[in-house]
Amino acid sequence: MTDEPIQIKFDDNGLVPVVVQDAGTDRVLMVAWMNEEALQRTQETGQAHFWSRSRQELWRKGATSGNTMDVREILVDCDADTLLLRVDPAGPACHTGRESCFYRKLQPSVLETLFAIILDRQANPRPGSYTVRLLEAGEDEILKKVGEEAMEVILAAKGQGDRRLIAEIADLVYHLLVLLAARGLSLADVEDELAHRGIRLSPVRLPGTSRRESTG
Repeated sequence: MTDEPIQIKFDDNGLVPVVVQDAGTDRVLMVAWMNEEALQRTQETGQAHFWSRSRQELWRKGATSGNTMDVREILVDCDADTLLLRVDPAGPACHTGRESCFYRKLQPSVLETLFAIILDRQANPRPGSYTVRLLEAGEDEILKKVGEEAMEVILAAKGQGDRRLIAEIADLVYHLLVLLAARGLSLADVEDELAHRGIRLSPVRLPGTSRRESTG
């Protein structure tokens, strides 16, 4: 190891990519670019500054939205050509209002696929579709079904076996997704809320694991 100052390797355009991570939850929030001035301003002010390649100008994160980022530390990768900013964000990082710019998956999960189908039924009603009937019946009917399915989960857990419990939980999840669609909400909204709660997570040890996040 050496105490010599680290020389950041800026590219031919004088830029270096920057990964921004929430210091409280470890969630990756965004990727941006810095030039030497942006890096200097970030170090001097303690707030994240970047270089906009589209506008060709220096910008402070949150200057207009108020969603600033206080920088806890700046890490440099082994090749000195990428930076990691660990920050305390004052609000959503993404211009869409999402907590993170990385809210979409290249390969959708089963829940995401199911929710996409529900949204399709909502936008393109099909005769005979249970989902369409439920959506057309309105929120009160959906809430009634959610309540019924929640009770079915409790009864299954009290003595109907694991297979029945799993089936009833699947029914409940489906109806909750229908409720989200009816309210104009999305799975990403729920994921953002869970990620936000991660600020309060505390580590607990489990056999065979080095760390586990617990909400308990």
